Amino acid sequence: MTEINKKAILKDVFLESGISVKPLYTRKDIESFDIESELPGQYPFTRGIHAEMYRKRPFTIRQYAGFASPEETNERFHFLLKNGQTGLNVAFDLPTQCGLDSDSAEAVGEVGRVGMTVDSLNDFEIAFKNIDLNKITVSLTINGSAIVLIAMYIALAEKWGYDISQLRGTAQNDILKEFIGRGTWIFPVDKSVKLVIDTIEYCAQNVPNYSPVSVCGYHIRESGANPIQEMAYAFCIAKAYSDGTIKRGLHIDEFASRLSFNFDIYGNFFEQIAKFRGGRKLWAKIIREEYHSENDKSCWMRMIAGGGGGGLTKEQPENNIIRSAYYALVSALSGTQTMALCSYDEAYTIPTEKAAEISLRTMQILIHEMGICDTVDPLGGSYYVEALTNQFEKEIREEMKKVDEWGGIVNAVAKGKIQESVSKQAYERELGRQNGDIPKVGLNIFKREEEAKSVDFHPYNAAAAELQIAKVKRLRKERNNVLVNTLLNQIKEDAIADKNLMPSIIAAVKAYATVGEIIGLLKDCYGEFDEPIFF
Repeated sequence: MTEINKKAILKDVFLESGISVKPLYTRKDIESFDIESELPGQYPFTRGIHAEMYRKRPFTIRQYAGFASPEETNERFHFLLKNGQTGLNVAFDLPTQCGLDSDSAEAVGEVGRVGMTVDSLNDFEIAFKNIDLNKITVSLTINGSAIVLIAMYIALAEKWGYDISQLRGTAQNDILKEFIGRGTWIFPVDKSVKLVIDTIEYCAQNVPNYSPVSVCGYHIRESGANPIQEMAYAFCIAKAYSDGTIKRGLHIDEFASRLSFNFDIYGNFFEQIAKFRGGRKLWAKIIREEYHSENDKSCWMRMIAGGGGGGLTKEQPENNIIRSAYYALVSALSGTQTMALCSYDEAYTIPTEKAAEISLRTMQILIHEMGICDTVDPLGGSYYVEALTNQFEKEIREEMKKVDEWGGIVNAVAKGKIQESVSKQAYERELGRQNGDIPKVGLNIFKREEEAKSVDFHPYNAAAAELQIAKVKRLRKERNNVLVNTLLNQIKEDAIADKNLMPSIIAAVKAYATVGEIIGLLKDCYGEFDEPIFF
């Protein structure tokens, strides 16, 4: 045995979560846990929210897509659907995410760069042309301006004759994680949360099959949180939205079944699986025990998970194909409902068509060739997995208590407490990668000395951006501006009166009021967030 192998055996092993891993697990490690009492499809759903899981229906395949103009996005949508994708996950450009129209001075150079541009309902009409919204569920990856984009999607469905009471789909719409992670916040924290609750309340009463918010532990983890914090902060955020909705007079069972989660996958294989199994169990208990739900579906931790860009490297990018395949396997073994698998080129560009197709084929191979759908929770009963699952449930709960001690997640975010902690950890993680304490194949171990070969980038379509700018200017000239101004004024009156804004925003977007006009008006009413800065 080599000296290196001896050291590997003798040293203590800790997961990123800080949990210590023993060399061997036996029945004694789970003797206090009655494993036979937990079955798939039964509370607390540790082994999956459905009794038959993928035997009945495989996970939904929903690749992230949205490029430049609505016209180009429509082409990509049809390409993905033709090649076997079963749901759509729409990316939006930064101006749209930040509530700016394409002809805004602040949007110069960013129109259509990292996602689809949306200025008005007309862009949705183009992007979803010849797509049956009854057959394909659509996820809108949008946050700061989410209330406007959700309103547009509902308005589109109504205009095309769909029964919105049967409309299905999801909006990301988790603004608290934007303050922690991505940064496309617009309004102060309290007003931002108010808008999220407006969408939950409206959809519960009018679009009951639509999921108006997907709580995103994903971005929190990508920003530096460890796997325990990823789950804990997401649950705290979901509780904050639930508490606000209940204050509006709704019962937990009127909306909780339409809450969903978006989680990250990279790192230790078994750690990732255990965090989902333990998290699913804990979330069920929270909804049943703290909110007194009487409906099992309200207790489901419905999730999308399929890999995180933070686990990919620009160096030796083909290695990311292998990483993504393992992420997909983790996701399936964890009991996900939807998978959106990261593409191998995401470390340096938005996915090219080739990269997106490889990710799509990876998920299809998993379903049709690997036997992953043959039985439910195949890792159930593993001493290691079950012990780790129970430990994750305990550790996530303890982390949530820390947030309560900070005055709750809304207060902790408003004061920058969560952001400070996560940013510090992100810095320490990067140092670990640079100095080799955190091994990364192709990055700090097994590196190639020769110059890296060139890689394909998704091109920026400047011409499409110019056409989009011209289109929105033409729209403002051709629409009924008297009607638009009247409806915008109604939004302002409703905002001042602290009413639910969904009805007035839906009316305005039907008249082709733009994203920038509506968000600009709300900035005047609510102000903008001033981010706490820590050094």
